[in-house]
Amino acid sequence: MICPVDVLAFGAHPDDVELGAAGTLLKCRAEGKRFGLVDFTRGELGTRGSAELRDQEALNAAQILGAEFRYNCGFKDGRFVHDESHLQTLITLLRKAKPEIVLANALQDRHPDHGRAAKMVIDACFYSGLSEWKDPEALPAFRPKLLLHYIQFNNLQPDILIDISGQFKEKMASILAYSSQFYNPANSAPETPISSQTFLQSLEGRAQDWGKIIGTSHAEGFNMSRPPGVQSPFQLI
Repeated sequence: MICPVDVLAFGAHPDDVELGAAGTLLKCRAEGKRFGLVDFTRGELGTRGSAELRDQEALNAAQILGAEFRYNCGFKDGRFVHDESHLQTLITLLRKAKPEIVLANALQDRHPDHGRAAKMVIDACFYSGLSEWKDPEALPAFRPKLLLHYIQFNNLQPDILIDISGQFKEKMASILAYSSQFYNPANSAPETPISSQTFLQSLEGRAQDWGKIIGTSHAEGFNMSRPPGVQSPFQLI
């Protein structure tokens, strides 16, 4: 059930949010903030596992993270389109959850679904704030204050780095909840770019590299589709 949260994290596929932003969500939880998760699809085109298995893995990961809810839009993996119907689904979710902060897929990435999903969330956040965009459930207009895009497969230059030193181990636990997708020597399914042990090691290596930049052990990186506005430079400290 969708309820008001402080942060709403969108992913084109189950496990996108965990890979890119689980540490930040755990950090928010530690600060007393509430968050929800929204998956566009069930990842049914994935080489490994099945939609049914990934449904259960997604719920397990949400429990590890402590999400208030996890909702699947039921969009078609690889085939969802940027149209009014799909946007309306996202707008209704935004107006119900009323998050101050939204997290979304990478603006550019190896998987074409990721950039397309990012653009859809950008547009939904804007249109959700227009009172003349009428909602079928008569929900009032609402616009989040901040939209961040977590970095995924491609090595993009982050605009913001968030310290997740105390959350990295739990982040990895949420990722490994997707046992069908990631390194598991007992799994005989075909190999993919993310199923090797090296891929998991690269996640920590990247987090450590970003952490080094800000003087911590681990960090997550985010991009912004537009620069933030602050009242004072001291708000950036």
